[in-house]
Parts: sequence; structure tokens; C-alpha cells
Amino acid sequence: MRGRPIGALNEARIRKKEENVNIVACVKQVPDTEAQIKVKADGSGIEEGGIKWVMNPYDEYGVEEALRLKEKKGGEVTVVSLGPARVIETIRTALAMGADKGIHIQDAAFDNADAYTTALALAAAIKPLNADIIFCGQRAIDGDQGQVGAILADMLDIPHVAVVTKLEYTDGAIKATRPIEGAQILIEAKLPCLITAQKGLNEPRYASLPGIMKAKKKPVDVKNAASLGVTPSVNMKVVKFTPPPARAAGKIIGGDDPALKAKELARLLREEAKVI
Repeated sequence: MRGRPIGALNEARIRKKEENVNIVACVKQVPDTEAQIKVKADGSGIEEGGIKWVMNPYDEYGVEEALRLKEKKGGEVTVVSLGPARVIETIRTALAMGADKGIHIQDAAFDNADAYTTALALAAAIKPLNADIIFCGQRAIDGDQGQVGAILADMLDIPHVAVVTKLEYTDGAIKATRPIEGAQILIEAKLPCLITAQKGLNEPRYASLPGIMKAKKKPVDVKNAASLGVTPSVNMKVVKFTPPPARAAGKIIGGDDPALKAKELARLLREEAKVI
């Protein structure tokens, strides 16, 4: 019988097992960027009826990077999200892309949770997973605060690198590239760590039809505040939502003489717009 000795086979299996990476991707469901957002009459929030909800675009980069790392090194990708019942659609989207399982934190006590409370719930769900690496979007396009990833890393007591546009994984550590003003900086960190993904890190894949069908059978564990051992507390509250002021009607400068039109435009910019 030809082939490698049994000892060599066992060594290869052990090496392969050591290479497997336990990966977590945090995702948030947000209104579609093309949705018409209307503020409630009392300013308490936005009108949610008729809105199309999607995965936060920056989280898509995190999920894609998690899947690429799994394909390269082996392991498992767990998707974690907090929100109402509709959030399961976003979790299933990540599962259809290729993630293995999901955790849905669903509890009315977390409604309108601030960044700290959101991170508190995510940390409670993620800590038992003993993740090697956690991916978040660098910010969510609704609240636009960019705080959850950093707070989550602090609660888990692991390093984090923010706004990452390139990532390399070697020997239980990562090398992450992030932009700074006029340049780029390379940061090295040992695992476990948390990465917040920026546009340019990758090109997120579309879910295939077979992937969509498989996602329906993948496990999603539903957690609430009690099962996580978390007592939600409001540290920051949005007092009121107000829509941006309506734009004033634009002006059209008439006439056939370009020189006169340019002169009139300069006058309006100076005297009315006061920008020159």
C-alpha cells in the first residue's frame, strides 16, 4: 500500500485542525439607501411602513471577508445580529452567502438600544463562541456613529483595528491596512481581535440560488436579554428626529450672452449665496 505513513497523516490532520478559524460576523439591518425616509409627526422616529430593509453595506464587507478567510483557512462563520423579527431576513442573507449559522438577539428590551447597549448584547452572545476574529462594518448607514465595533472589542478585552481596507492572516495574527490622511498605515495584531471593515476591503458576493435554499436549513439561535444574562440600560437616548430643511428653489439665469450670464452668476454667488 502506497502513501504517506500514518504518523504523517495524523500530523497533517492536526495541522489542518489548527488552521481552522472560528469567525464571527456582526451584521445590522438598515433601511435601503434608496428608501424614502419620513420622520414621524411627533419626531419619535421614522415611519417604518413600506421601507425595504437590507444588510448594512459596510457589514457586507465584513461578511465577505469572513467567508474568504473560512475558504482559505477552514473553520466556521457565525453571523450575529440584534433587532426585531424582520432581522432574520438579513441573517438568512448572510447564511445564503455562505455563513454556517446565526444568532438572532431579539427582545423588545433592546428596541432603540444605543451603541453601548448593542455592544453589551453582542458581547454576551459572542463571548461563549471563543472567536478568533470578529468582523463588523466600520459604521452603520442609519445612525452613522461607528461606535459599536470599538465598544464590543473593549468589552471582550481584545484588540481591534478600524476602517480596514486590506487584511492578511498569518500564523495566528493579522496584518491590516487602513487609510489615514494622505497615506496608509499597516497594523499588526495577534488573534483574537476585531476588525471593522471599510469599502475597498473586498467585493461582496451575491447569494446563489443553491445558497439561498441551503440557508433555510441552517441553524439560527434566538436569544433574549434573559438568556444572555444582560440587563438593558439606556445610556444615550435620541430625543427627537427632525428632517433636513427643504431646499430652496433653484434659479435659472436666462439670456443668450455667455459673458453676461457668467457676470450675473458671479453677482448672485457674491451677493445672495455669499460664497465668494
